[in-house]
Amino acid sequence: MTGLSVVVLGGTGFLGRRIGAACAAEGARVHLVSRGAPAAGTPAAGSAVRALGLDLVTASPRQIAGVLGAAGADVVVNAAGRAWQADEAQMAAGNAELVERVVAALTALPGPPVRLVQLGTVHEYGAGAPDAATGEDHEPAPVTPYGRTKLRGTRAVLRASREQGVDGVVLRLANVVGAGVPEGSLFGRVAAHLGAAARADARGEKPAALSLPPLRAARDLVDADDVIAAVLAAATAPTADVAGQVINVGRGTAVPMRELVDRMIALSGLEVPVTEAAGGPGSRTDVAWQCLDVSRARRLLGWRPLRGLDDSLRELLASVLPPEHPRPGTPLGITAGAPAEEGKRT
Repeated sequence: MTGLSVVVLGGTGFLGRRIGAACAAEGARVHLVSRGAPAAGTPAAGSAVRALGLDLVTASPRQIAGVLGAAGADVVVNAAGRAWQADEAQMAAGNAELVERVVAALTALPGPPVRLVQLGTVHEYGAGAPDAATGEDHEPAPVTPYGRTKLRGTRAVLRASREQGVDGVVLRLANVVGAGVPEGSLFGRVAAHLGAAARADARGEKPAALSLPPLRAARDLVDADDVIAAVLAAATAPTADVAGQVINVGRGTAVPMRELVDRMIALSGLEVPVTEAAGGPGSRTDVAWQCLDVSRARRLLGWRPLRGLDDSLRELLASVLPPEHPRPGTPLGITAGAPAEEGKRT
């Protein structure tokens, strides 16, 4: 990526800031665009990273094009969006309408096409077939507002690629795990509780029980660093290989969520009881099984997941547990230390 100008939309978020740092480490000039950044950011001395302030939810295509043009963008990574603590209208604004305006901005730019890497989600698919991996040709049937609005964004990129020559690729991500994951997610919620429990334990107090909704689902999980590697690969792959493509990015393994929670607790070394909400019919806004076939990513990007689940969970826990809290050895439980073979479950 040496010499490329990379614009990261949502550049101060969980994935955006990691993407920016990784691109800069590979020699790119990086522009992190977010609402909270300075209106006219300048890079720190010796830094290739610049922060630019822009409210992407309200910015017009012309304003977005102005930022991209001023940056001399070669690559745009859209890591912006709304997932937590938002209603469907707010999600539509951040996950669909923003993408439509980004696409319109890209079509207005002079010069050669700018590569757009759009971050999608496994939740666009809805339910996967039990005991099978879901490929990119699976007909999406999202059941949540997040999945529905993210699918609108994906379709905007694919339509623009097909009809207007936009050099766009969509990475459809499994559930991402790593330090800094939002507390609105199950992983972030459990991690935050364990951090509080560790501090209570250090004071000689009994940690509070962890109260969660029913944990019946199995989910594909991918490490944040593996996602970053896929983004960098997609940013530099030949146009003929990736333009207009949807590419799954996951581990190819469905992990039961109750086992994941138990694993996090075991790795923390804490004794924290878990209570699940009372049973009853499954929620209309949930699906029981999600597992991605990631063979296309290997074929088109030369990418495969490298970090095991325990690596991801330890990194997440290290970010929330007090430094003095002892780190245990590897306990018994689920072991997901090696990436699964594409298209199969473990």
